[in-house]
Amino acid sequence: MVNRLDPTQPLAAEFRQDVQDALTGFLTEQRQVLAGIGTELEPMTELAEVFTGGGKRLRPAFALWGYVAAAGSPDDDTYATLVRAAASLELLHVSALVHDDVMDNSDTRRGVPAAHLQFAGLHDTRDWVGSGEQFGRAGAILLGDLLVMWSDEMVHAAGLPLDVLHRALPYLTAMRTEVTCGQFLDVVAQAQPLRPDRLQDNIDQVRRVVEFKSARYSVRRPVQFGAALGSAGDAAQEALAAYGSPLGRAFQYRDDLLGVFGDEGVIGKPAGGDLREGKHTLLLAYALAGSKDVGRNRLLSLVGSPDLNQDGIDEAREIIIASGARDRVETDIESHLDRALTALDGAPISDEGHRALAGLAHAAVRRNH
Repeated sequence: MVNRLDPTQPLAAEFRQDVQDALTGFLTEQRQVLAGIGTELEPMTELAEVFTGGGKRLRPAFALWGYVAAAGSPDDDTYATLVRAAASLELLHVSALVHDDVMDNSDTRRGVPAAHLQFAGLHDTRDWVGSGEQFGRAGAILLGDLLVMWSDEMVHAAGLPLDVLHRALPYLTAMRTEVTCGQFLDVVAQAQPLRPDRLQDNIDQVRRVVEFKSARYSVRRPVQFGAALGSAGDAAQEALAAYGSPLGRAFQYRDDLLGVFGDEGVIGKPAGGDLREGKHTLLLAYALAGSKDVGRNRLLSLVGSPDLNQDGIDEAREIIIASGARDRVETDIESHLDRALTALDGAPISDEGHRALAGLAHAAVRRNH
């Protein structure tokens, strides 16, 4: 595998294809393993291939460029090993998406039916007994669990020297723990009513969820993992942490805006889905805090309704815009982006790593999907 890292194109198509090839090769091997257990497991590998067949590949990119930031550009052999290790983060990411869709009862993911619906469809087409919905949820949970285990297996099988792997594993361990705990923080938050008398508490709670469910998981830990593979010192790791957390928050805030205002054909899931789910986002928290009683009460009556139609979505969007929440989130995104870029300035990292990580920062927050 030829080194395709170009700091002026940190998400180049060639790099993303290398990540895809690594995933495809690993899953092909796992298909043979599962076939030896039973043909019933074929849908597991099929759906794993479907849901790892796309995506932005941001986490692998942060890991690869974290390595470059610490150690400079790798030779071809090292690059191939790093790609395999970084690609394991995609398996962890897809596991979280599969579980997310079960918890949120989402219909689509990456433009196709969510895993639990596909498993339910399998149950129904084969005329099995029992509840197709229950079977679908069980299948998706187990697929997500399997992907977590495969992510661990893939990084251990990537070919990294043991001392290098052991140096970087604490960041992966932290990543897995933090995202799982962040998911539960989100579940707890979603179980609590949005009360007008605790609007600042709503905002503070959302920010804490975002830090652990998204910011550390999406940017901070991947870039620190890669930097650890490159023998980064304490000062470099501190700078990358100061880069990763605010950028990860900005990344999630952009996702929240797209979840309400995005183009369904581009984002790969129903537009306004976050409103139907009543998802507690910073955008919603700001909208409630910035609305008068009439607008606030109307917004509370709209969000969280699974039957919310397009007219209701449009009305909710108008209330959110009128509250100033959309502009306020955009301001937060730019502020967090600036903090991330400032953390790179003067950091003890390579020039090419600095250039690429700055480019990734812009790509993460100025996107339409």
